[in-house]
Amino acid sequence: MADQLAAGLYGAIVVKDPVPMARDRVLVVSDITLDDSGNLAEVSPPQRMMGREGETVLVNGQVRPQATAAPGERELWRVVNACPSRYLRLTLDGQTVRLLGRDIGRLPEPVELTEMTLAPGNRVELLVDTREGASTLTAAPVDRGSMDGMMGGAMPGDGPGTDEPIELLTLEVTGDRAADAGPVPPGPVLRDLREEPVAARRTLDFAMGMGMGGMMGGMRGPGQMMSFTIDGRPFDAERTDQRVRVGTVEEWTLTNSSPMDHPMHLHVWPMQVVTEAGREVAAPRWLDVVNVPAFGEVTVRVAFDDFAGRTVYHCHILDHEDLGMMGTLEAR
Repeated sequence: MADQLAAGLYGAIVVKDPVPMARDRVLVVSDITLDDSGNLAEVSPPQRMMGREGETVLVNGQVRPQATAAPGERELWRVVNACPSRYLRLTLDGQTVRLLGRDIGRLPEPVELTEMTLAPGNRVELLVDTREGASTLTAAPVDRGSMDGMMGGAMPGDGPGTDEPIELLTLEVTGDRAADAGPVPPGPVLRDLREEPVAARRTLDFAMGMGMGGMMGGMRGPGQMMSFTIDGRPFDAERTDQRVRVGTVEEWTLTNSSPMDHPMHLHVWPMQVVTEAGREVAAPRWLDVVNVPAFGEVTVRVAFDDFAGRTVYHCHILDHEDLGMMGTLEAR
């Protein structure tokens, strides 16, 4: 999966929302590493274990594209993190930015912000009220942990690819001022699963460690390789790891016993984050990808509505998924 995404197998689907705006921009962020011949570079075992981060970061397949706008315009920026492993801590200097939605839809009201972090697979919708001048959308580095200390020190490829902010896009705002866009219509009242009965509680642990043979990964010693597991087991398509009842709400505690962050994605059903870092999340926060920090814990609730069948959940650092950090779920 990581190889396919790194090679460009991704796209965006937009479901329109009646928000008055001057322009709707879809910004799909990806990264890539090319060799001297212009082909996709080989990925080393340490890079796979860390989760690859490409040398070149693209927006809609371009390096640092340029955009223009008039002062006073309201734009909707739909940003998708399509990188296999890279986290994006986004800032847009000189502009007024409000968060309109994350992953699955609108917030009841836009929230003003100065930065926003997207794990791989996360999406956000940002309202940008333009102000005259030149601005740059940048992605600052995110410390998502490393394998340092697990095997007696760092290996080549451990850690993120750069310590410097990356310029993703430049925005030039000039010209006559646009007419006032007016207020933003309120969004829907978000469902809060804390008000609903819980049918079951489960704990899922994301872990990295040493395995003996049979595991894909990089050699750390004679006959030993890194393992990437959920609840101590690597992915097995023939095994069903979780069974749930359609129409019920469950509470899942996601733990991470490894020194690296793992963004967890459950196919089909979104997750409501209810606690993180030991604190309750005040307002309903619905996500498709929930980051579980190194040696941390996040509690979510899931409403298994509407669909019966078999699906998967996995780490959205896709090299980790490919190395075994995935499980299966059956709803019936």
